[in-house]
Amino acid sequence: MPRRRQSESELTLQGIGVSPGVVTGKVFLLTSSALRVPRRPVKVHQLDHELSRFEDAITETRRQIKQIQKDMEQHTGPEDASILDAHLLVLDDRSFVEQVMRELREKKLNVEAIVADVSEKYASMLDSVSDEYLRERVADVKDVSRRILRNLQGDHESRLDRLPKGAIIVTRDLAPSETASLRKELAGGFAIDMGSPTCHTAVLARALEIPGIVGLRDVTRQVQDGDDVLMDGNRGVLVIRPGASTLRKYGKVAELRRNIERELKGLRAQPAETKDGRRITLAANIETPDELDAVLQYGAEGVGLFRSEYLYLSREDTISELDEAAAYQRVAEGLAPHSVIIRTLDIGGDKFRVESHMPLESNPFLGCRSIRLSLMHPEDFKRQLRAILRASVTKNIKIMYPMISSAAEVIRANELLAEAKRELDAAKVPYDPGIKVGVMIEIPAAALMADVLARHVSFFSIGTNDLIQYTLAVDRVNERVAYLYEPTHPAVLNLIRTTVEAAQRNRIWVGLCGEMGADPLLAPLLIGLGVDELSVAPSAVPPVKDAIRSVTFQQARQLADESLRCETAVEVLELCRKLTREAAPELLELM
Repeated sequence: MPRRRQSESELTLQGIGVSPGVVTGKVFLLTSSALRVPRRPVKVHQLDHELSRFEDAITETRRQIKQIQKDMEQHTGPEDASILDAHLLVLDDRSFVEQVMRELREKKLNVEAIVADVSEKYASMLDSVSDEYLRERVADVKDVSRRILRNLQGDHESRLDRLPKGAIIVTRDLAPSETASLRKELAGGFAIDMGSPTCHTAVLARALEIPGIVGLRDVTRQVQDGDDVLMDGNRGVLVIRPGASTLRKYGKVAELRRNIERELKGLRAQPAETKDGRRITLAANIETPDELDAVLQYGAEGVGLFRSEYLYLSREDTISELDEAAAYQRVAEGLAPHSVIIRTLDIGGDKFRVESHMPLESNPFLGCRSIRLSLMHPEDFKRQLRAILRASVTKNIKIMYPMISSAAEVIRANELLAEAKRELDAAKVPYDPGIKVGVMIEIPAAALMADVLARHVSFFSIGTNDLIQYTLAVDRVNERVAYLYEPTHPAVLNLIRTTVEAAQRNRIWVGLCGEMGADPLLAPLLIGLGVDELSVAPSAVPPVKDAIRSVTFQQARQLADESLRCETAVEVLELCRKLTREAAPELLELM
């Protein structure tokens, strides 16, 4: 029985904008038809045949993913195509393959049923933990398992094969590999019930320049196939059956944004300096050396956060010390004399990785990860430290330890760094003997004892993503509590101020490298709190620079002082909006 037609009146839904752009088009409703998985017993003599089918499906799935990567490389470059390396890691995970083989022998069921069961167990396990990285890898696991199952059943048709040109895809969830296969010449955009700003689907959409909105909750129940819609990927607004006045309004908004973005690109060579001369270092966050061009293109002053773990997570094998050093040195040479801050491994035994000896934990968010894991494996840690030291001959590299909660961790890490230096000395390998070391302030304990930590390091970098989550006890990718994730919460601001004051007392500088720093609305507030450096995604550099250049340091300090007297995050946000309306109203159009 067909669903009853909704009212023809205009309906506006609010989600989370993850890829910018204002577009109109007709809905292509992508139903999430469940893949039917047969379950049948198999005899002992058939097990080898089932195993052979599984191996063939793995091979075909790997071929398909590599083909998608190859196509992406031609459109957006190797950096964005490498996002699908996470899918290849699932296929190459020994524990996953061995679990399928073990259950196949124990249960004696057809391999489709076994793959479905094992994949569901892995996805449920990852989905139940608090760690943001793991939660967002659930989509990768499900995406890969669906491909394996389809290949086992000989089903090679994509849900997007019949996508009309310019259509707006509306669905409950869009798999990363499906997103990677889209092209902006064909897809107008997408609006989905699920997702977060940092999920792979969102990252890929930005790379492909396809407007996208996630977190709409029930958009699939609000539209019908063929409905006219307007979507604003900047603000996360989806208008169903837009009227003429709405279309005119957003047409003007789109043109205004294009003009503003053109003007912001002209700031590339200008310093991030307030009107009264306060200079702020505006650096970039990167994951791979392939992002070097983007850092230069957007005018960032070096790298404030090089997430070194992606050099490990994107490979099937272990990266060699020399290859790792070469990757760091390539970036450092390309950005000299600006600094490149390399964060040591920020991963945990709970990550979905090739190494089967790293056990899953019931609560990895509070478990063995980051510096804790590094200190538990000192030889592996020293190998990474030696790689960083080898690259430091460029004289512009700094080391940063993540997830520090005590001075003892910093002292031990520095001892291992000293050992790594002695080992290179013995081998007559050159490095920068005066290399600077800093720590991430992302646990409240670190902020509260920042004075003590400052005695052992040369700089702080505030990681607001984790600091907010640990301080407010909220998982920002959990839709049920996402409203509690408030960067401007007074408790968070007080911890930032506490960290800054400790740094100033000890005459070391302090940066900030979380998503909070990429919001032009909050940049004056952070400057007013005393932060010396902001490190953001390369594309966020121009609007943040504009925000900094639009205010005086005195205005920023006044904003910070008033904000610290506020009782709620909403009050702080309104103060920030008020200053932006006065100083740089054009930036409000980009938000």
